[in-house]
Amino acid sequence: EFGKVYDQSVVLRLLRYLKPHWKLTLISIVAMFLYIGTQISVPLLVGMAINQYLKSEDLSTVERISGLNTIGILFAIVVVLNLAGNFIHLRGLAKVNMSVLYKLRTDMHAHLQRLSALFFDHNEVGRLMSRVQNDTTALQEFMTIFVVGFAEMLSLVGIVAIMMAWNLKLALACFVVMPVFVVIMIFWQIGARHAFMRIRYAIAGVNASLQENITGVRVTQSLNREAINLDQFDELNGDHLSTNLNAIRLTASLMPTVEILTAIAFGLVIVVGGSMEQSGSLELGTMVAFTLFVQRFFEPIRALVMQYAMMQRAMTAGMRIFELLDVQPDLLDAPDAKALPKINGQVRFNHVSFSYTPDVQVLQDLSLDIPAGESLAIVGPTGAGKTTIVALVARFYEVTHGSITVDGYDIREVTRPSLAGQMSLVLQEPFLYSNTVADNIRFAHRDATQENIEKATRALGAHDFIMRLPEGYQTILHERGNNLSVGQRQLIAFARALVADPRILILDEATANVDSYTERLIQNALRELLRGR
Repeated sequence: EFGKVYDQSVVLRLLRYLKPHWKLTLISIVAMFLYIGTQISVPLLVGMAINQYLKSEDLSTVERISGLNTIGILFAIVVVLNLAGNFIHLRGLAKVNMSVLYKLRTDMHAHLQRLSALFFDHNEVGRLMSRVQNDTTALQEFMTIFVVGFAEMLSLVGIVAIMMAWNLKLALACFVVMPVFVVIMIFWQIGARHAFMRIRYAIAGVNASLQENITGVRVTQSLNREAINLDQFDELNGDHLSTNLNAIRLTASLMPTVEILTAIAFGLVIVVGGSMEQSGSLELGTMVAFTLFVQRFFEPIRALVMQYAMMQRAMTAGMRIFELLDVQPDLLDAPDAKALPKINGQVRFNHVSFSYTPDVQVLQDLSLDIPAGESLAIVGPTGAGKTTIVALVARFYEVTHGSITVDGYDIREVTRPSLAGQMSLVLQEPFLYSNTVADNIRFAHRDATQENIEKATRALGAHDFIMRLPEGYQTILHERGNNLSVGQRQLIAFARALVADPRILILDEATANVDSYTERLIQNALRELLRGR
C-alpha cells in the first residue's frame, strides 16, 4: 500500500488523541483564524489607502490625509493582532503536538509489551524501532502541517472571496491558470505518493540492518566479516539515498511550475487591470491590491506544495504506526480468568502438541507429570523441543492442542501475571538492564530488601565479586551487562530468580556459560534453595 497525502482513517485516529487537549486546541484554532484574517486584509488596506489618496479633486488635502490616518491606524491594529494570533496559535499548537506524541509513544511501547513472543519471532527489532522512533517523529510533523495547511487553505478561500467580491472580471483573469495547475498536480502526486512511501520502507531496512550489525559486532569482528556487512549496509543505505533523491527531484520539479504560473497570473492582472484602469472602470489602488493578492494567492499554493512531501511522509508514518497498534495480541487472558492462588508447583502436560508454524510440528502428543517439589531434567539433541517446553510452561506461547496445568489449574484459565509471579526462569543467555546491580536483582520485585538480595548472592557465591565492583551493588551495568563476564551475568540472573522466591524454578541450560567451579557453587546452592520447590 502507498500512503495518501490525506488519509481520513489516520486523521480520525489522531483526533482521539486531541480530545484531552480540546480547550488548548480550540484557542489555537481561534488564534489561527485571527492570524489568517489579518494576513489577507493587508492588500485590502493598501488598495484602500491608494484609492483614498487618489480620490476626486473636490476633496481637500486635509480630508485625504484624514482618511489615510484612519487606514494607518487600522493597519497598525492589524499588525498587532497578526503578531498576537501567530504567537498564540503556534505556541498552543506546539504544546498540543508534543502532548499527543508523548501519549502516542507511550501507547506504542505499552502495546509492544503486551504482544507475545510469537510476534517478535516474526518481526525484526530494528523495523519495530523504526516505527516507534522514526515514524513517530515523522508523524510529529502532521499536527503542524495539518493545521498550517488548513490555515493556508482558509487563506486561499478568503483571498478568492475578496478578489471576486471586489472585481469579478479581474479575479477571473487571475484564475485562468488554475485549471493548468490542477492537471499538473494530479499527475505529479501519483509519482510523489509512491516515492514517499518507498522512503519509509527504506529507512526501516536501514535501521534493522544497523541494529543487527551493532548488536552482533563481536561475531562480525571474530569472523572478519566487516567488509561484507558494510557492502550489505551500503546497499540498503544507497536504496534509502536514491529514494530520497527521487522524492527531492519530484518536489523540485514542481516549484518552477508554480513560479511560472504565478508570473503568468501577475502579468494578466497588469495587462487586464491596466486596460481597465485606462478606461476608467478600475481604480489604481484596486489594481495594486490585486497584484498583492496574486502574490498572496500563490503563497499558500507554494507552501502546500512544499508541505506535500511532509504530509505524505506523515500520513505514511501514521498508517504504519496504527497498523502496529492494531496488531491484536495472540496471547490474552480469558475474559473470566482468575488469579492463580499460591501453588505447590505440580506441572502436568496433557497430550500437548505445539507448532510455531502450521507445517512444522515441534511437540506432538506430549504427556508429562512433574510432582510438586521434584527436580526434573529434560535432555535431548538440539531442536528436540526442550526450550519450547520451557516457553509453554511460562506461557510465552499457547499450546496448539492439549493443555498444561499447574496444581490442576489450566494455565489458559488463570491470569498470566499471577502465574509469572510464582515462577522464575533463568535462560542460557541472561539479559541485564543498564541499571545498578541491585536493581537488576530486584527487578520486578521492588519490595526486596538489600538483605534479601545479599542472601541470594551469598548463597550463589556472587557476593564477593559484586563487592569488588567499583560501587558494589550500586554499580551501573553497561548495556546488557557488558562490563561483567558471561559467568558473572549468569550469577546475577540466578540471584534475580531466587529473590523472586518462586514456587517453580526453570533453568534453560542456565549453567552452560559458566565455568565448572561456578557451576558447582550454583548446584550446591540450588540443593538448599530448591527445598519445597
